[in-house]
Amino acid sequence: MADHATPNLPSSDYDATVAFYARLGFEPGYRDDGWLILVRGDLVLEFFRWPDVDPATSSFSCCLRLDDVDAFYAVCRAAGLPETTRGCPRIHPPHREDSGLRIGALIDPDGTLLRLVQNPETDSATTSTRGGA
Repeated sequence: MADHATPNLPSSDYDATVAFYARLGFEPGYRDDGWLILVRGDLVLEFFRWPDVDPATSSFSCCLRLDDVDAFYAVCRAAGLPETTRGCPRIHPPHREDSGLRIGALIDPDGTLLRLVQNPETDSATTSTRGGA
């Protein structure tokens, strides 16, 4: 297995976390009283219990580096996530930022920000400007 890292995120309620992320295609990979691992293809999210996490003040975040950010965004919208600027959970559509990367955002029920980042290697606009196919 290649070197990799996984985010460790708070969960106020493991059952609610599993149910929310299941709507986005994640499946439980491991669970006990103190740890939860959810898997969707090569994406792995790990959660620790934090019953007192406040979604309104949470500063937890991570990046999901995706080969097709638009497809994942579509899954989120099909799951009923609102595209809004307030409340949890919610979704923000991908757009090209000053960095040149296409980035969207998902805020989960516990207020964790998951940046949805298009992998540059699979972004046709980025690869065409670098001479790629």
